[in-house]
Order: sequence, then C-alpha cells, then structure tokens
Amino acid sequence: MSGANALRGEAELTVGGRRRVLRPSFAALAPAEAELGPLFDLVERAADGRLGLGELAGLFWHCVSERPDALTREAVGEAVVAEGLAAVTPALRVLLGQILQGR
Repeated sequence: MSGANALRGEAELTVGGRRRVLRPSFAALAPAEAELGPLFDLVERAADGRLGLGELAGLFWHCVSERPDALTREAVGEAVVAEGLAAVTPALRVLLGQILQGR
C-alpha cells in the first residue's frame, strides 16, 4: 500500500502495526454522514471539542481505503486509543479540512 496523498486530502492511521490510508471520498463520507449525522455538524462538534471517541473512530472507519475483511471497526477504535488523541488529531484535521474545503 502506498502512503497517503496530501493532495487528495488523505491522512494515515496506524492500525495493528500497519499504516492505513484514510481517504475522505464520497463513497466513504456518505455512509459516515448517514451514521454520524450531517458532516457540517460533525466539523462544528470537533471545533468545539465535543467530538466523541466513537464519532472519531467512526469517521476514520468509514474513510479507511482498501479495507481488508480482517480489519474491524473495533481495531480502528483501539488504534485511536493506542495512539492517543494528540497523535490522531493531525489526521482528523486533514479529513475535516477536506470535508470543508474539498480538493
């Protein structure tokens, strides 16, 4: 797997010792919005420091590209906890920036 492409608004998250590309495509964001509510509201909650851990993990889960069958949502959530919020905030910023600004 190649690394994240910043020009496409991609970020990376390490899950189970492997780097996973987070790609905020329409195919990823539409199901994320269906689950988490309007994306603009999600961005506002994040800006206000009110984004929950489950919401963060859910957004990342939906944005994982090339997701193997063995990768679980719980593993993505555990990766967020293992890395810590400070370490995953840059990836969140990239995704939220892409949501707001597009390419």
